[in-house]
Amino acid sequence: MVLSIFNRGDILLCMGSKEQELRSELKELEARLQDPAIYSDKNYPRLAKRKNTLDAVIALFDERASLLASKKSAEELKNSPEAEMREMAASELAELESTIAANDEKLREALTPRDPNDERDVIIEIRAAAGGDESSLFAGELYRMYSRWAESHNYKVELIGESPNEVGGFKEITFAVRGPEAYKNLKFEAGVHRVQRVPVTESQGRVHTSTATVAVLPEAEEADVEISPQDLRIDVYRSSGHGGQSVNTTDSAVRITHLPTGIVVANQDEKSQIKNKAKALGVLRSRLLQMKIEEEQKQLSNARRKLIGSGDRSEKVRTYNFPQDRITDHRIGYSRSNIPGALNGEIDDLIEKLQAAEHELLSQG
Repeated sequence: MVLSIFNRGDILLCMGSKEQELRSELKELEARLQDPAIYSDKNYPRLAKRKNTLDAVIALFDERASLLASKKSAEELKNSPEAEMREMAASELAELESTIAANDEKLREALTPRDPNDERDVIIEIRAAAGGDESSLFAGELYRMYSRWAESHNYKVELIGESPNEVGGFKEITFAVRGPEAYKNLKFEAGVHRVQRVPVTESQGRVHTSTATVAVLPEAEEADVEISPQDLRIDVYRSSGHGGQSVNTTDSAVRITHLPTGIVVANQDEKSQIKNKAKALGVLRSRLLQMKIEEEQKQLSNARRKLIGSGDRSEKVRTYNFPQDRITDHRIGYSRSNIPGALNGEIDDLIEKLQAAEHELLSQG
């Protein structure tokens, strides 16, 4: 996290001491990153990201110092005996005041506390819940929604595991989204998504309500969560396809049970047992990291817990009402139309309004 939590109005007052603290941290980090041995350190990616963050904040401090120096010079010119110089100084001061205000806003934004996991990639798990086939079809539509959104933002989507059903939907599907601040953008999608519409199989035109659950896990690196081999039970078996038929003649599918927590992760999408094991371990590591995050969230205010969500399967976060063409996010009371557009990946407005709500809560301390 960039800064310990201040009220928004106090941030600029604390800039002097915070600037020195960040400059010292950057200097120490630069010295550490100059050591050739750092490239084999499992913490290197995290340290490199932190340096990039610090570079950006320090650049804003440097710009602020330059602007204040220019302002001082312009103020001195205001007392010039020459009218033309005074007029020029007044014009320059007005422009500088505007630029300084914009720079201060950027600094407030940079120094406002943020979720330390925001820069991570994510693993998303979508599961059909209430509603039978209609629920599985909705799960597939949610997968397409996130995939289309990711593609439009030049993010990479990697399928980790899927369990399709006969009607063209998914009982469950797990995939990774990788790109800048993937977790920041998608973390608020966690929870129960509810769809209200007339299923294609409904002959009397009655509206049915179905649900699918979405779990959003920050993708963990090996350095984040240590897993002891003694804590794992690993079972291998043959992959199966629709209806349970064998699709592989070797025991390539992998099921991993984390004994201390009882978490079970299985993967069979790859033909290689080694690759399936690696994918399953990645998901397990991310679930364990999510457990740690949920423990930390218990210390947050009720408002922030409601916004971020508990991951509880019963927690309804959004409703897609087809008869009224209305999407409602229940956490922030925001509604909009154009469900077809949303399911085609046009959800930036939902993401931005949820982020704005989080930012407001963070800036309040």
